[in-house]
Amino acid sequence: MTEPTPTPGDYGREEADEFYLSPAEADKLLAAAPWRRFAVLGDSLAEGLGEDSPGYRSLPWADRTREALARREPELAYLNLGLRDLIASEVRERQLGAAMEFEPDLVAVVCGGNDMFRPGFDPAAVEAELDGIVGPLRATGADVVTYGLMDITLAIPEIAALRPQLEALNERIRAVSTRHGALLVDMWEHPGCASRDMFSSDMMHSSMRGHALLGAQTIRRLGERLASE
Repeated sequence: MTEPTPTPGDYGREEADEFYLSPAEADKLLAAAPWRRFAVLGDSLAEGLGEDSPGYRSLPWADRTREALARREPELAYLNLGLRDLIASEVRERQLGAAMEFEPDLVAVVCGGNDMFRPGFDPAAVEAELDGIVGPLRATGADVVTYGLMDITLAIPEIAALRPQLEALNERIRAVSTRHGALLVDMWEHPGCASRDMFSSDMMHSSMRGHALLGAQTIRRLGERLASE
């Protein structure tokens, strides 16, 4: 579904947000963007679940990234395979083949968070599954973006017991990213982690403010990649 064109002032809170990235800033960062085929793999964060945030567009981070890339490349092809509740092995089994058939030159991969809630959470096993996703995609020559999860316990201390698992998962994501030369968007120490309104009321998913932040950080990371060439 195409979102209606907003009228000026509809999203004043978003535009005043300290972490806001304007279209003009995004366009400058992506001015040399070469990507023509953008795929997204993962779980509910990839799918785009999240509660509305007053004064923010109800547009998930991946669609925000696609929107910015499409201003540079109007013929951009986009495939989002993200699906809620999947663990890393299921993302590999159900989505990698379709992603490879799509032949992307840019891929975002977000998974592993649901593994933490399964009995016997094994960070090493998750790392192996991430290797099995990121490695084949990188072998095609595609740029792959990975994500270190936000420290949600700073905003929601009721779930502080999850912090060791989050740290262990992020350590594995960083290792996979380094090993395969992926573009890591590491959200763990971002100052936005401490803002309760970055997250939905279920204490698991990002709010649309959180999606706006993640989209902005993805674009900034892509801009860094382009500037380094």
